Amino acid sequence: MTDSEKLDLLLAGMQDMKSDLLLLKTKVTDLEKNVTNLDNKVTDLDQKFTGLEENILELHRRVIDFELHMENVTDKNISLLAENFIDLTNKLNQAIPAADKNLAYEVKVNYLIEEVEELKTKVENLILKTAG
Repeated sequence: MTDSEKLDLLLAGMQDMKSDLLLLKTKVTDLEKNVTNLDNKVTDLDQKFTGLEENILELHRRVIDFELHMENVTDKNISLLAENFIDLTNKLNQAIPAADKNLAYEVKVNYLIEEVEELKTKVENLILKTAG
């Protein structure tokens, strides 16, 4: 093999290496773009995660405020209502006999009104029969 052939062979090998190197350079460029896109997406996710953490902290604060309100206000008011309910129940039990008597009197009066209406009708019929 002559020096010229060796050089041609070496030049052909160099051309192959050059095309492989260009292909590698293109792939590295694509890889850099993909890494940049991935980095952007990770940054977006990090921002969203930070917002989510803030929302969770706000929700936690609101739950604690709600629990404190329940403990300090609502539970106290329920206790007051329960205590007053007992007094009201006792007063109602004392008032019920009077209410029962009123109800009984109302029933009796309604019965008497119906009886009077029937008697009135019968008297009118008797008057008509005797007059006729």
